[in-house]
Amino acid sequence: MSDLDLLTQSLARNVKRWRTERGFTLDTLAARAGVSRGMLIQIEQARTNPSLGTVVKIGDALGVSITTLLDYEQGPRVRVVPADQAVRLWHTDAGSYNRLLAGAEAPGPLEMWEWRLMPGEGSPSDPHPGGTVELVHVTAGELTLTVDGVDYRVPEGASASFEANAPHAYANTGKTPMEMIMAVSVPPVR
Repeated sequence: MSDLDLLTQSLARNVKRWRTERGFTLDTLAARAGVSRGMLIQIEQARTNPSLGTVVKIGDALGVSITTLLDYEQGPRVRVVPADQAVRLWHTDAGSYNRLLAGAEAPGPLEMWEWRLMPGEGSPSDPHPGGTVELVHVTAGELTLTVDGVDYRVPEGASASFEANAPHAYANTGKTPMEMIMAVSVPPVR
């Protein structure tokens, strides 16, 4: 399959996913995006390669980025953000600053949790409803994050985001306590 075919398939899957998640009909999205219903049908059936301008309009109407619409990763997506790749958005001469640690597009309620796991301990989690996203930021120790059977090491100062509709678990396989901040975004009930 060519890169263009992958992008066409990804765009089809992602437009339909986000349209459904937002509760939009084809007519609603067409009106919001300023594109024809027929064009949306062709896009969702992977029968056309729309212009970049059309993709931007659809992304804006859905409230998601172009990157999200063209993302061809399948299955549970996990992105570990190393500490040195956190984005500092502003700072002052006095030493104040903020850093974007990890982000994900989420349409519903958002919870923030503080966790501490002692060495050798862990906590499994059943899959959450489709569309649920979790963000974690490790403030001490190292987290072993397991998503759909795959282990990811998230060291102190690093962050990760993942789609939580697969089995997942948090563990401390190190020798010191692990502490993290976790945010959970669950899609709204429709």
